[in-house]
Amino acid sequence: MNWRRLLFPFSWLYGAGVFLRNKLFDLRVLKSVSYDTPVICVGNLRVGGEGKSPHIEYLISLLKEEFKTGTLSRGYKRKTKGFQLATSDSEAADIGDEPLQFSRKFKDIAVAVDKDRVLGIAHLIAEKKTEVILLDDAFQHRYVQAGLSILLTSYGHLYVNDYLLPAGNLREPVSGAKRADIIIVSKCPGDLNEEGKAHTIAQLQPLPHQQVYFTTLAYGKLTPLYSGPMLLPSAAASCLVVTGIANPQSLIEECKTQFKEVKQYGFSDHHDFSKYDLENIRKKLDAMPGTEKFILTTEKDAMRLQAKALQPYVKNLPLYYIPISIRFLEKETVFNEQIKKYVRSNKRDH
Repeated sequence: MNWRRLLFPFSWLYGAGVFLRNKLFDLRVLKSVSYDTPVICVGNLRVGGEGKSPHIEYLISLLKEEFKTGTLSRGYKRKTKGFQLATSDSEAADIGDEPLQFSRKFKDIAVAVDKDRVLGIAHLIAEKKTEVILLDDAFQHRYVQAGLSILLTSYGHLYVNDYLLPAGNLREPVSGAKRADIIIVSKCPGDLNEEGKAHTIAQLQPLPHQQVYFTTLAYGKLTPLYSGPMLLPSAAASCLVVTGIANPQSLIEECKTQFKEVKQYGFSDHHDFSKYDLENIRKKLDAMPGTEKFILTTEKDAMRLQAKALQPYVKNLPLYYIPISIRFLEKETVFNEQIKKYVRSNKRDH
């Protein structure tokens, strides 16, 4: 595209800055902090939309029964500062939507946010005695030396086929992938065959020590935002898909398999919903055909829509979300053992 070519000079400047920063870390001019406690980083090279949250949740479920587990996120778009621990009273404005989702789904783990990951990890270890910490979206946060780094790349948007910002969506050059211990190709077609996997691995060109895994998204049942039964829509139902995420396409495609008519109303990533937005959502829903109509959103968006200030406007809407999880296409047991072996081998008591 011509517009992309116009942005390449800015991408080169951006890339030069990122390359210099990474080189300073590689030469140890800029210092990384490592820990006695196992730290697992989950991140990506591209901006958003790779499925980090369901992969973090998979790791929580895998580890929490055996190890005292904690998560640490930046808390993007929260309205608080510094280190914050999730509580039963926390809202998205306090800790961010994704950490709030982790906190509400897994009440027996420590969920924290801190822009300064080094201080955040220190707080988690001191205050919660965590035995393993999952770093959410911290692949570029090199002031922390994670013991195990997991890099995500979505099947339809492999990082090797993208360009640096602003011409593309890469946060850093493709060469940054060499820091990963594990590469997960996310959002794969559920029926991806061996030829497709081999072709993807050939494109990624992993290093000898890097294990590549393939996952796909698994959708749960429609769940009401506040109360009521989980439902299965009839063949005549209509759906208004309301999202404030980076890439809603997979959710829209899933909705098309469940509803007769699907309309989208999209907002920017991590959008802070207002009363005015909800009034517009109601108008768009009323304009849709039929009598059986749903408003469907993501689990992450639901965290923001549950803000106390919005409850009077939301409770009168047929608002549902679909929980999302991941499913390994193969080698799930191998992955699980790789993760647990790392944690067991690096625990303090070990």
